[in-house]
Amino acid sequence: MNLRPELVPPPVSRQRLDETAREIDRTENDVWRLLRGDTLVGTITVDDPDFPWLVGRFAAEPAFEEVRPWFDEVLAVLAADDLDRFDAVYGPIEEALTLVSPKGPVSEFLLYIEGDEARFRY
Repeated sequence: MNLRPELVPPPVSRQRLDETAREIDRTENDVWRLLRGDTLVGTITVDDPDFPWLVGRFAAEPAFEEVRPWFDEVLAVLAADDLDRFDAVYGPIEEALTLVSPKGPVSEFLLYIEGDEARFRY
């Protein structure tokens, strides 16, 4: 696979939690919220703040079922190494969802959800 590195989260590893991650205040067990408008889609409890990617347990709310196909399609595009389609399939996630950190909404994010695991950067 020849995916662009910024699109692919690295394997989960705790050894990379360094001063840079601490400086931007990413800590384990932070709970992030995924919203669609005012509706809670799910929460992410960060287990591994492996800078620049954060990895955590995703707890889906009923509203997640409406957007699950978006995340499934993104994963399929990545698995197929079909980066020409990435922006088009990721677009609905960017347009319709908001990722909220413990300190407030983030302006941009890249989020993958597979089962009960979420990987993201912002």
